[in-house]
Amino acid sequence: MVVCTLFFSCDTPKQTNQNSGEISLKEYFAPHEAGLQNGGVKVIPVKTPAGDFNVWTKRIGNNPNVKVLLLHGGPGATHEYFECVESFFPREGIEFIYYDQLGSGNSDHPEGKGDTLWDLSRFVEEVEQVRLALNLNKDNFYLLGSSWGGILAMEYALKYQQNLKGLIITNMMASSPEYDKYADEVLAKQMDPVVLKEVREIEAKGDYESPRYMELLLPHFYTQHLLRMPLEQWPDAVNRSFAKMNQDLYVTMQGPSEFGISGKLDNWDVTTRLNEITVPTLTIGATHDTMDPKHMEWMSTQVKNGQFLLCRNGSHLSMWDDQETWMNGVMKFIKEVDEKE
Repeated sequence: MVVCTLFFSCDTPKQTNQNSGEISLKEYFAPHEAGLQNGGVKVIPVKTPAGDFNVWTKRIGNNPNVKVLLLHGGPGATHEYFECVESFFPREGIEFIYYDQLGSGNSDHPEGKGDTLWDLSRFVEEVEQVRLALNLNKDNFYLLGSSWGGILAMEYALKYQQNLKGLIITNMMASSPEYDKYADEVLAKQMDPVVLKEVREIEAKGDYESPRYMELLLPHFYTQHLLRMPLEQWPDAVNRSFAKMNQDLYVTMQGPSEFGISGKLDNWDVTTRLNEITVPTLTIGATHDTMDPKHMEWMSTQVKNGQFLLCRNGSHLSMWDDQETWMNGVMKFIKEVDEKE
């Protein structure tokens, strides 16, 4: 096996060089805990106002200086659409952790408790409990949030940034009202007027369960702004993640429409608080995204220590449709932050 490295060397196994950040293959694939090995899976109990539940996590790699916790979108999708990082992060010695939030994927799916559990502040506390269980801290903890995960990452940083080494917000604006405005004034106008008219008529009736709604959105919106590939070429990991979407959680938080946010997050806005974020922060936007890339570039100027990455060929899932740009940008950011320590 030949592995190109930035964070570790493939020479004979050696002790980690804390100054250079190099780590050997043997160290990178070393277990985190003694005893029976289960592929890095750790089920974590979390306390909530509605009782105790379990959330699912899975570590890949072992790097004492670089641990990336991945916050998936939705809300209510799964970690699976992040699986593409497996082809990139290990070669740079980056430890990463999949995590299905409560109500999603392999984690518990509490029934009938959405009013209490599907709440942004509660999800922030869930992330903090996961951090503690995984022994992540300011010397190694990078939080990467995608879409809704970006909202969660920003809110976590605003309350708990003392625990972070770096923050990555990909494909998420800092304001639901601004996103609604962009969806209405930019995205809607890019759609065929005949198609848009029919979409609006379905939404006006509240008939979101109609098969026709998705028949219109998939070719005219999703393949333009969510993932710029023909539907038959969408990666299996993406299809699996979306097929498992918790619709109750999604609609409660996001709302049923794909043109803006109308659920509990309808008025969410932290634009005036971005200057409170002082940890190194990377914001990632994409030219064809559902989110305004200019807004995300602006976000990088509002935090105290920000950088911006534009995926020119990408959309909302730019880790797939502008993959090299996204991956190289994220890995470069992590390396730079790590080397400054």
